Amino acid sequence: MEIWINPACSKCRSAVRLLDEEGAEYTVRRYLEDPPGEDELRAVLERLGLEPWDITRTQEAEAKELGVRSWPREAAERDRWIAALAKHPRLIQRPIITADDGSAVVARSEDAVRDALSR
Repeated sequence: MEIWINPACSKCRSAVRLLDEEGAEYTVRRYLEDPPGEDELRAVLERLGLEPWDITRTQEAEAKELGVRSWPREAAERDRWIAALAKHPRLIQRPIITADDGSAVVARSEDAVRDALSR
């Protein structure tokens, strides 16, 4: 299991604390320091069952500068979104847990973290 975190994020810290309390074996990835590339983002999106716009933090300053809120949310624009996430990892929703069974969850709640632990 791997968890993508930003240590400054309270949701990330809560998720890590819960993983620790449950004795889970996991690896921490500070995705701002070690950002995923486009291919890795595609793979994680497939594991999540989501589209790139579903995991984009549109309130971030970089998102506003890029104008992502006005980008079409359609298959033809998918690569544009993924490229933006790879180039600007701060836009990636966090934390993301990739579970050992090949699935993944956006672990912003205790229930989502527990869901990842059950896989």
